[in-house]
Formats: sequence, C-alpha cells, structure tokens
Amino acid sequence: MSHVVRFWGVRGSIPTPGPATARYGGNTSCLSITNGRSGLVILDAGSGLRGLGHDLMQHLHGHALRADLLLTHTHWDHIQGLPFFKPLSARGNEVRIRGAAQEGVPLEDILGRQMDPMVFPVPLRALAARIEVLEVSPGAFEIDGFRVDAVRLRHPGTTLGYILEPAQGGRRFAYITDNELGPGGSYPVGPRWREELVRSLQGADTLIHDAMYVDQMIEARAGWGHSTPREAVDLAHDAGIRRLILFHYEPEHDDSTMDRILADARAYAAKCAPDLVVDAASEGLTFSL
Repeated sequence: MSHVVRFWGVRGSIPTPGPATARYGGNTSCLSITNGRSGLVILDAGSGLRGLGHDLMQHLHGHALRADLLLTHTHWDHIQGLPFFKPLSARGNEVRIRGAAQEGVPLEDILGRQMDPMVFPVPLRALAARIEVLEVSPGAFEIDGFRVDAVRLRHPGTTLGYILEPAQGGRRFAYITDNELGPGGSYPVGPRWREELVRSLQGADTLIHDAMYVDQMIEARAGWGHSTPREAVDLAHDAGIRRLILFHYEPEHDDSTMDRILADARAYAAKCAPDLVVDAASEGLTFSL
C-alpha cells in the first residue's frame, strides 16, 4: 500500500506569506500522510494545517474523517493552525491529538488556552468534532496504519521527533524538526544522545530535518534549538539515510536565499556524503512511502 506524504507548511517561527516566499511557501509546520483510503496522519499543526483542512473538506464528500495528529511540541508555530482546521467544526469527524505535556502543564490545557475566549472566540471543547487529546513520551507506540518511535530532541521545552513505519509495509521515514545538533544549549538529554538518535534513524529512507540557520548564524543562535543544513547532512550520512529534506526555514530566508542554501547543502553532501539526495521542502511537495 502506498502512503503519500505532503507538505502543507515548511516555515519556522511565524508565517511569511508574500511574493518573496511563493515558491517554497510561507506557512508554518504541517505535513499529512494518507494511505489512499480514509486514514490520515498529520504531523504538527502550524498555519499550514488550515490549507490541509480546506482540502479535506472539499474531498470528504460527506464521509467522516478519522485522523491522528502528532505534535512535536506546543510552540506557537506548531499549533497555530489548530483553531482554523475546518474538519474540527464538522460533527462526525474524529481527531486524536498526541504530544507531550510541557513543564507539568497537560497538553489538553495548553491547546485549550490558545482558544481561551480572551484570545479566540470559540473554545476547543465547543467544536463539533470528537477530539481526543493523548499525551506521549519518548518510546514506541502505534496509530492507525503506522508504528511510531518518538525520540527526544534538543530544543527548549519537551520536543519530540517522530520516526514512522507503515504497519503493512513501506519505507520508514523520520520527522525531526526543531532540533539542535550542534554543541550549543543545555537540554535534559544524556551524553550519548546523538549516538542514540543515529541508531534510532538507521533503516529510515527519508529524513526531514530542521535547517533553520546557516553556518554564519548558528554561533550567535546557539541554545535556540535549531540546526544548519550542513549539520543535517552530517546526521543523515551517519544514519545511512538515502534522502534528506531540509525543513523549518528561518522567516527571513526568502526563495532566493533558500535556493542558495539548498545549493550549498548539496555541494557539501557531494563531498562528504555522495550517495545522499538532498532536497528542500516546499508547500505541495509530495513523496510516497
């Protein structure tokens, strides 16, 4: 069975719509994974989730939606699309939201607060769809159609990456965004964290990874929880990944800048990881598992 992965939002921090970002896209983090039937998995709920919701409503044709939404963490650029996800306003739809609690605050409380009447007119629990909020920790679990391995990332707050493998067969892939591969920052992970991450990634065909900062920026942004494209190339090479897709772009990086960043990452990979295919995520980009 073929599963199709599609990018709906590829930016970090804040949406950046406009002509300067039209080719790569200006929405924040959101991917969908379909299996050609009724099953749907969503990775993150940034502003790209709005476009996914509109597309779903046009194609459901009266059928109920059953979806699993995996949140890497609850920073604004990863949840800001949730209040505008149209399927949540339709009775009969079911969405299971999974993610980690933050600093002792339950995930359901966090999602509810962003739709508090003081800042949003419709509370989360007033929506017509059936919404189930489930907390997850690093480790393995199953969702409809997939085996999932959640791994802890180096980013402020409790941030998870997800490695997904189709239960009925298909290529394994990893979604690792908001992750500091360099030495900056202080995070509650062990000294062998990178080695363990590499081991977790082995066997994956495609790696989607944070590429927010260029080399000239990373020293000044140490501790902010992000990586460079070259660091992502090194990780992909160490894990034996076939294809790396750069993701979660700096808001100031327009399309021309992203072209240069991609060209540099490919040139770097040609020297140190010649078998690695390097691409950059753009809204609408799809690939099959």
